Amino acid sequence: MASILYKWFAVVFMNFFSHSFSGHPVFVSITEIEHNAKEKTLEVSCKIFTDDFEKTLRSAYHVHVDLLAPAEKAAMNKLVSDYVLKHLRLSVDGKAVSLKYLGYEQIEEGIYSYFQADNVTAVKRLTIFNNILYEYKDQQMGLIHVIVNGERKSTKLNNPDSNAVFDF
Repeated sequence: MASILYKWFAVVFMNFFSHSFSGHPVFVSITEIEHNAKEKTLEVSCKIFTDDFEKTLRSAYHVHVDLLAPAEKAAMNKLVSDYVLKHLRLSVDGKAVSLKYLGYEQIEEGIYSYFQADNVTAVKRLTIFNNILYEYKDQQMGLIHVIVNGERKSTKLNNPDSNAVFDF
């Protein structure tokens, strides 16, 4: 299953780069969650195309948005944090976990935002609500990758599907 997702992911991004001047043909966000047993944390990153994210933030908050302007970093941190925390929620073994925002950066065509949940000693079941950018495009999809105890599991959510469960 994982190799199929990797091949699909490679095709999506090859397609993206071949259409980069006319806009990208797919609308996808990628959420990666890894349990760090030593630190007792969940480490979360969300990758979102910069242009899609800026348009969504403008529409949602009715403010000027420029995620790449260093002078506006503090204001943009608030928007990124608020938006993702409203659209991504995690529960471990039936208990909601609180995500702490760590920051964001641009890498190539995307914005990577980082979060952490503390005091997560073990993960048997991870329940995820994710509807990032669903209001932006009906074709939006979310790829989710989870690693617990070295075991990697992945799924794809197509708008309007927003819930995933991983058992370890």
